[in-house]
Amino acid sequence: MAHYTDEQLMELIKHSDNPDYGFNLLVRKYQEKLYWHIRRLVIDHEDTNDILQDVFIKAWQALDSFRGEAGLYTWLYRIATNEALSFLKKKKRRFFLPWQDVENVLAEKIESDSGFTGNEIQRKLQKAIISLPEKQRVVFNLRYYEEMKYEQMSQVLDTSVGALKASYHHAAKKIEDYVKDA
Repeated sequence: MAHYTDEQLMELIKHSDNPDYGFNLLVRKYQEKLYWHIRRLVIDHEDTNDILQDVFIKAWQALDSFRGEAGLYTWLYRIATNEALSFLKKKKRRFFLPWQDVENVLAEKIESDSGFTGNEIQRKLQKAIISLPEKQRVVFNLRYYEEMKYEQMSQVLDTSVGALKASYHHAAKKIEDYVKDA
């Protein structure tokens, strides 16, 4: 899977007799990366799996309109980010919760998640990240965990590189302060 370039995958999907095979390879290439990107935003494993499935359904449905102006990688991350943020907004509206309460629910999930194997420092980092404003959290996760370049993030988030650098700087400072005070 990883040895196929995005261009080769798109060629298999769009111009072969079996586009399902090409799409299956695409899913296998990106599902783990997208899973962890989404998981860091919504925390819960079950919610992450549901969102990831929705991401690939949307990608499949929109493949004909994919023009390749952005890379396939950034396009998928944009869909995943939008789906995860939409999920969090729906959750907030569904339970009539202010964002602060959603943060508390997510922080509690970190504490109770049997799948979380991190030590106390990692737990504090995750709680600090959850406490960030939505945009800073996404930018921090993409830069810190995914090591995504600002230019790619700019395509994913449709924001200028300068704004992304500022968001990352503010996020890192807030996380540092949170970890010191916690």
